[in-house]
Amino acid sequence: MLPVATDQIMQAQATMTHALELKAISKSFDGKEALRKASFNVRWGEVHALLGENGAGKSTIMNVATGIYSPDEGSVHINEQPVAVRSPGDAIRHGIGMVHQHYRLVKRFSVAENIVLACGDIQNLTSTSAAASAVAEKAAEVGFDVSAHAIVGQLSIAEQQRVEILKVLLLGASIIILDEPTAVLTDQESRAILAFCRRMAEAGHAVVLITHKLREVLEFSDRVTVMRHGETVLDGADTSGLDVDILSRHMIGEPSLAMDELNASLGDPCLTVSNLVVPSPNGTIGVEGISVSVREGEILGIAGVGGNGQQQLADALMGLTACENGSIRLGENDITNDNVTRRRQAGLRAVPADRFASGLIADMTIAENLAMTRLADGEFGGYFTLSRRTMRKEAEDAISDHDIRGAAPTRQTRLLSGGNAQKLLLARELSGSTRLLVAHSPTRGLDIKACNTVHSLIRKFVESGAACLLISEDLEEILTLSTRVAVISRGKVVGEFPKQEATPEKIGALMMGHA
Repeated sequence: MLPVATDQIMQAQATMTHALELKAISKSFDGKEALRKASFNVRWGEVHALLGENGAGKSTIMNVATGIYSPDEGSVHINEQPVAVRSPGDAIRHGIGMVHQHYRLVKRFSVAENIVLACGDIQNLTSTSAAASAVAEKAAEVGFDVSAHAIVGQLSIAEQQRVEILKVLLLGASIIILDEPTAVLTDQESRAILAFCRRMAEAGHAVVLITHKLREVLEFSDRVTVMRHGETVLDGADTSGLDVDILSRHMIGEPSLAMDELNASLGDPCLTVSNLVVPSPNGTIGVEGISVSVREGEILGIAGVGGNGQQQLADALMGLTACENGSIRLGENDITNDNVTRRRQAGLRAVPADRFASGLIADMTIAENLAMTRLADGEFGGYFTLSRRTMRKEAEDAISDHDIRGAAPTRQTRLLSGGNAQKLLLARELSGSTRLLVAHSPTRGLDIKACNTVHSLIRKFVESGAACLLISEDLEEILTLSTRVAVISRGKVVGEFPKQEATPEKIGALMMGHA
């Protein structure tokens, strides 16, 4: 059953008043302007999409609305009345809730314990049993398969995002802001969440959808606002009559890029996985007898609902998890029992699902992150004679070659935007004698321009004669980039198609029918 709108909401909806309005908001950090007199509004009873590149100011202006940041200038209005939102608590009391792109969960706690922590006094969910009941009811309402007793740190990325969505819904928000809610969902899951957003709007709520997926905007939103460089460049336009190229030009000043066919000849088998079994010690689904192969000049896309063994497969390929049965071959070499270092020496590289948790060290410099995987080979001297001059020079070349913007060899990596951090990771992983790239959700959370850049880098790598195993929960990415598609469900491959036969309907049916 959907949340019922309050009389106040219904009355406001009848007059189409603004549920939330931000007027002429300016915000700077350390003297750098993040927002410049930016404006945004969402009405009761609508889904309003907010678009823009990484760093355009979308999340910043919504963080002002939710009390995380205080504006330097400008004002916040609810029901067309000025209000002071000085903290997230103020925002909650005003009925504003935000599902952040980067999760705000305690990983050592269970789902129910996280709900108690966030909602306890506000919604009288002060015991884990009460929270567990609320989670079960809300999860059934939304259509999520979430166990209230699961430890959050043992959940997949997609499952953790579902917990965040449940948390905001349980807080009773009537103005709901979703920051990239479909970034880690399959096509069917995405459509279900977006359809649910539509139903909430029809029930009288106000929904803000921050997304980089332009077709989501056109299909599921009533109006759209576009931001660029901290300014509002398209303010609340009706989505009817708009198309992808119009939105793309407002976002980045150029139409979206179309991908040509991969210009690569198939070579010898590069990766051969045979009857692989990988247990999951935390009780989630592991890998149960997977057999796949990838040839040189090929991108094999692994599609599936989050939590169906993708992370265990990636960990096993990278050497982070031991296999219980089966084999992994890189070319003619059996690497099943090799450690991470020996796999990298054999030519296997990886882009993990979380670039900062598993791929880069945020507090280290860009030069150090680029060099870290080659230190043991003595390329920059010995442990006591490390040549930082050589590291800086190679970093300068990588920054230039890969157009890593806002980067300098001695700058902290955490200061890069998501897209530039991903380019940094790819610059390191695709250098040298890389034969196989295992890419897990390589464009998660990136804007359209950054996605195109990452895809182009992977395609160029494969066209040079290497191979890529692409694991992604974004079906559009799988269909755009892959030359062949396999579907994973409950730890098994349940279908495989050449690109020309891999339709969203076929793949989606397998994903949802077996999930």
